[in-house]
Amino acid sequence: MTRMKRSALLSTLVLAFLFTIQFGCQQPAPPTNRATSESNAAPSPLPIDKAAIEKELIRIETDFPRTMREKDVAAITRVEADDLIYVDPDGTLRNKEQDLKDVAAGALTAETWDILDLKVNVLSNDAAVVTGRVVVKNGKYTAPDGKSYKTSGEYRLLDTFARRNGQWQLVAGASVPIQQTTTPAAAPAK
Repeated sequence: MTRMKRSALLSTLVLAFLFTIQFGCQQPAPPTNRATSESNAAPSPLPIDKAAIEKELIRIETDFPRTMREKDVAAITRVEADDLIYVDPDGTLRNKEQDLKDVAAGALTAETWDILDLKVNVLSNDAAVVTGRVVVKNGKYTAPDGKSYKTSGEYRLLDTFARRNGQWQLVAGASVPIQQTTTPAAAPAK
């Protein structure tokens, strides 16, 4: 091969190599067909119906005294998640299995059990937190060992709900005694 042909061939190869590097390594341009790119976009989240969620969770919370009174194990089974974690007023942890046993045995009784001041904080279509007060009059809990404990008093509740398979379930909760405090008398002026 003549020197001139080799030089022309080498120049062609170098140009082809540079062309490949310049244009072959660039990212493809975004699609210009708007209909195509919109149809591939993730669907927008469903709007949150806070009023409906609040109504349902308040219904569940206010039904709790009835479920205890009537020993409605089926209702507790539906509302409490299988992986429920609950902190009792004395700090002990409870689970769904223990609650079902207690409800069936009628272990928790009270003359009155009032649920008050419920507030629902809707976090999403599938999560919410409920706070409120519980006032128990002449309440008693009979433990599995037969010992009885007074449960009368006022408590603050904090319940976390998750919607699973289209149904709201209690996944975590806590009841804390509200300490009755008296306002100190004003100090005399000097």
